[in-house]
Amino acid sequence: MSNERIGILGSGDVGQALGSGFARHGWDVKLGTRSPETLRQWADETDSTVSVGSFAAAAAHCDFVVLAVLGEAAADVLDLVGAETFADKLVLDTTNPLDFSGGMPPHLLFGGTDSLGERVQARIPDARVVKCFNTVSNAQMIDSVFQEETPPMMICGDDADAKERTEAILVELGWPGALDVGDITSARYLEALVPLWVRVGAEFDTWSHAFAVAR
Repeated sequence: MSNERIGILGSGDVGQALGSGFARHGWDVKLGTRSPETLRQWADETDSTVSVGSFAAAAAHCDFVVLAVLGEAAADVLDLVGAETFADKLVLDTTNPLDFSGGMPPHLLFGGTDSLGERVQARIPDARVVKCFNTVSNAQMIDSVFQEETPPMMICGDDADAKERTEAILVELGWPGALDVGDITSARYLEALVPLWVRVGAEFDTWSHAFAVAR
């Protein structure tokens, strides 16, 4: 059981799933949202170690932050908090630049030569950003259960120590480890997996799948 503190920026399905999951593992969780009052009951019903507050309050809560907002909102949320608040913090970026304007399946707002992970790192340059959790459903992010052997979580980022810390956190949360696919530019390819993940899910009528590397 951990007794560490974590700030989660985002109060949607991903933010709530991560908040309750980290709380199960003993973390002191503060969920950041634009309207904290709307989540008071959720926090009270989830765990005594969970609280809610503003995005800035959640980001200042600890040295470890998860960015779990919609991709289109990521820049605004980071600006609301202020880049200086993220200095020296490990930031796990779960976001994807998805465009649902044409319906399902979604398309990427941008990619190939850019990624949301890179934009997040550039916006908070003194943070240690690691792309993580973006290639699985929110239901499988913590204490995941697959029919086959659970694969390692694919991550990327520029800071080796941050990625090592991320792997230790993933193991604590039930993953066998991490598959480091490179620096933050590799977020281009992790994010590009997501529309494919949706298409595979639709084809097989499942949203509890993950990609693995067979060797």
